[in-house]
Amino acid sequence: MTTTATHSYTRVHTATHLTEVILGTIGDILADLGIHTGPLQARWATNENAIKAWIAEGSLAMVVLECHPPTGPAKPVIEFPVAYTTSGTGDAQFTTSRARLARFLAKINRVPAGTTFGLVCTFNGTHSEQPGWSATTRSSTAGLQGLTFGTIGTASHASAGLRYYH
Repeated sequence: MTTTATHSYTRVHTATHLTEVILGTIGDILADLGIHTGPLQARWATNENAIKAWIAEGSLAMVVLECHPPTGPAKPVIEFPVAYTTSGTGDAQFTTSRARLARFLAKINRVPAGTTFGLVCTFNGTHSEQPGWSATTRSSTAGLQGLTFGTIGTASHASAGLRYYH
């Protein structure tokens, strides 16, 4: 019984930490690109609760930030893949320094005025339904160049990375 309680507590702690890292990084990226972050702030609790629940249950494969210019396909598209481990070892940490993230943001192509964004989640299989979220299709990354940033956050049982398509 104690093992189950410890595992559940640790998984929830991991989910909380990684959700904060992912949503915080998304906010930083949107602000750096000059995309209005009001919709992100307005849906913060809804997004946070859903992503946290999916990480805790181990079903979230990735969060995808799609930037939609006034014309043309989504670009850039930024993926935050989540990897799960069974070991449960490791301390929660923001793996990537803020300075490294700032250098990465400086390399992101600018977007035209009027660009909006959307968040899409993909899953490893069955997942719980969450308020404010519904099924959708993500934008294609075909024809876009990809760049892997690496791990942005790690904790017991899971880590989150970042891939940039432009």
